[in-house]
Amino acid sequence: MKVSDGSIAERYLDFASYAEGDSTCFAAWARGVAGDPEVHAWLGGLPRPKQQPNLVFAAARWHGAPAPAPYDVLRGALLADDGRIRTTILERATQTNEVGRLATLTPAFAMLRGDEPLALVEVGASAGLCLFPDRFSYAWVTGAGTVREGSGHELACRVEGELPGARVPEVGWRAGVDLHPLDVHDDDAMAWLEVLVWPEHDDRRRSLAAAVAVARAEPPRLDTGDLLERLPALVEEASGHGRVVVFHSAVVAYLDDADRARFDATVRELVAEGACHWVSNEGPAVLPSVTATAPHAAGGQSSFVLGVDGRAVAWTHGHGRTMTWFG
Repeated sequence: MKVSDGSIAERYLDFASYAEGDSTCFAAWARGVAGDPEVHAWLGGLPRPKQQPNLVFAAARWHGAPAPAPYDVLRGALLADDGRIRTTILERATQTNEVGRLATLTPAFAMLRGDEPLALVEVGASAGLCLFPDRFSYAWVTGAGTVREGSGHELACRVEGELPGARVPEVGWRAGVDLHPLDVHDDDAMAWLEVLVWPEHDDRRRSLAAAVAVARAEPPRLDTGDLLERLPALVEEASGHGRVVVFHSAVVAYLDDADRARFDATVRELVAEGACHWVSNEGPAVLPSVTATAPHAAGGQSSFVLGVDGRAVAWTHGHGRTMTWFG
């Protein structure tokens, strides 16, 4: 479902289901909001897209609400807000930039490797932290044992099914586009990325810190603009540097239905022309044309659909913790 669909109660109950098993705190906070008319009224003063749980919870924590903590802590912070939480919600966005997803994206990149390096183009790149799959090591835990590749901070992923060529790709060029790209040298922006990490997830905070260090050593090129408008030109530029791979993760969900369809058609046309490959990693309802090619239903609310050139190849966990490969 789109980020802004449904009533406040429905959206927060949906998020609670999504967070269950991953964050006891956020699941409880979301259930608390869902049943709290006073907080509904407070949220109702925000534009609908700004009512999303991740953003509201992060803004409350940004202004001192501790987490993990009982729901009453969040409730008290919102209802006693002097305007600072509301301002943060209005001014900032959930540009999570979850580098853990590289553990699920990298096998898809490996499928596309050839005799030339990859030229990566990320749409919705945030700070560009996922543009560096070649700067990490990976531990893919399979039924036959753990496969380790690469060097640097380790990202782990539990894998069901046969893992495809688990190799770290050579990257010859990398660039991203975002409406509001974040500067990795901006301490405030990086602190905001950290507060977006769910309370119990110390491993994700460590991975974020490692990714920021990587990007600060080699700041990625990030263009400011609309992904629908900038993508064709970026793909053309990338073509002079290697095998072009356009990728994105938990980004298209923020487009409305019409723009999702436009994006799907645009990338498919580029793939059909041989201009690029396409690696997508989105919720099951976000790109129906990709999800329709999966052989069976998703395993749960936290599943994303990993696609290569418009065909589903795996179910993946939203933070990159697990992958069920069927491609």
